[in-house]
Amino acid sequence: VQLQASGGGLVQAGGSLRLSCVASGSISRINDMGWHRQAPGKQRELVASVSTGGITTYDDSVKGRFTISRDRAQNTVNLQMSSLKPDDTAVYYCYMFIETYASNVGNIYWGQGTLVTVSS
Repeated sequence: VQLQASGGGLVQAGGSLRLSCVASGSISRINDMGWHRQAPGKQRELVASVSTGGITTYDDSVKGRFTISRDRAQNTVNLQMSSLKPDDTAVYYCYMFIETYASNVGNIYWGQGTLVTVSS
């Protein structure tokens, strides 16, 4: 199983970016999906998640500005980011809890990270 993230880049404060993460491989089921981020010198933190049933959660710092969504058919999770601030600058990592055909036990898989830089 592999996760491929895309969509990062440089944007001015107040701008928008859309991150996408697609999973590929021998996947039987995807449970929770989401995004973490890690800013320079800081610990990785959960930004947003979406459950199998579509329930979303957000860190307080991004509520009202970020929207997470999933596309079951495409094994994809997206993060629409608006009203970006310099504090949002970080490497963003997608994750998915995935069950494969080889195992009934789900494991967490991570994307490679995509850099988001917000200039003031």
